[in-house]
Amino acid sequence: MFANRTQAGQQLAPLLEHLRDEDIVVVGLPRGGVPVALQVARALGAPLDVILVRKLGVPFQPELAMGAIGEGGVRVADDRVIRMTGVSADQVEAVEARERTELDRRAKRYRAGRERIILEGRQVVVIDDGIATGSTARAACQVARRHGASRIILAVPVAPSDWTDRLSRAADELISLSTPKFFFGIGQFYRDFSPTSDEEVIGCLDQAARSTSAALHERDNPGDDPPAGDEDVEMATGSVTLRGHLTVPENPRGIVIFAHGAGSSRHSPRNRYVASVLNEAGLATLLFDLLTETEEVDRANVFDIELLGQRLVDVTGWVGNQPRLGSLDIGYFGASTGAAAALWAAAEPSTRVRAVVSRGGRPDLAGLRLSTVRSPTLLIVGAHDHVVLDLNEEAAAQLQCPTELEIVPGATHLFEEPGTLQVAAATARDWFLNHLSGDSSTMSRS
Repeated sequence: MFANRTQAGQQLAPLLEHLRDEDIVVVGLPRGGVPVALQVARALGAPLDVILVRKLGVPFQPELAMGAIGEGGVRVADDRVIRMTGVSADQVEAVEARERTELDRRAKRYRAGRERIILEGRQVVVIDDGIATGSTARAACQVARRHGASRIILAVPVAPSDWTDRLSRAADELISLSTPKFFFGIGQFYRDFSPTSDEEVIGCLDQAARSTSAALHERDNPGDDPPAGDEDVEMATGSVTLRGHLTVPENPRGIVIFAHGAGSSRHSPRNRYVASVLNEAGLATLLFDLLTETEEVDRANVFDIELLGQRLVDVTGWVGNQPRLGSLDIGYFGASTGAAAALWAAAEPSTRVRAVVSRGGRPDLAGLRLSTVRSPTLLIVGAHDHVVLDLNEEAAAQLQCPTELEIVPGATHLFEEPGTLQVAAATARDWFLNHLSGDSSTMSRS
């Protein structure tokens, strides 16, 4: 059982260590395979791209694949399924036409301003979040061969026990962390198997591109600090050490510290997408785990807002002591219970926070501290997240600082609906850009 796709990728990566010194490209299958592939690419220091394919679902049972299509005109048909279900040739053509339209749309969106990485003559590691029928993975491998890959490695976190029989001709090497005997669907092996959005895919590609740029800079300029890049960091707070991920673009205008919600972590794909939008706007970001793995076992810690808020205060102090970061204005971005921790910490005079954004947050859990927050605060809530919307409206009435409530049409609590996370991220970006001046000395000490 994997916590989420990020953790699955982290566990899969060690099985591919033998490829570290090879000329490889890691490609993820959108959407769910891309967060897995990002972790593999980072672990191996390899470039990341997407390989676009679409499953052809049986018209009256779309989850059952009768084949798949890919870039370059590739089409894979499962004649056994087509024969068994009685789907006609015209029906297959209709499904393919519809899926080809969606494939072309994704290609334009994912590759906007980004060149496709050349696969010719290189080893290609094809990654998905799991194998079910194998039609999509087979199509992806064929697309890679069509583009000239010299060798193909298909790697997944989980697959049925007979998957090698089905796909032995598709790739030169097949790797899976787990091949359980009782396999009913990929989702049964993930605690969080929520859909991956287009925005999250683009965010993963942006993160990988920055990491590759930083690595090339280090190679060509050994010993110099990269002008922009990503790095994993550790911060001491009390008797524990917290892990985080820091991204600093060139000439940052400020830094936003993220506080995730219950059951999430610094690897949250939604928060990472929001962070990528902020990075593109010139803002540094720090995503970190509020609790250690041992502490997370006790669910009481997850809702201990005072504990989480104090951790955020300590991490803010760590940021202030870093040479590259100490002079930057600071903002907080909190999701769910993390929003309460952000507001709790913002009420501490020592944090000197210039702006707070809550996405689908629980500001009410900050309690009496709400009325002492002085940092301009933006509350972003989905229009269909009715209970949380009511709580945010009540919290907005208690806040004594400049406050705005932004309601995103069509969105539920996790902003999974198409385009809603993009709206939330852009709104947060604009709020931070309006309130982080880039010169912390100008901040009011009141």
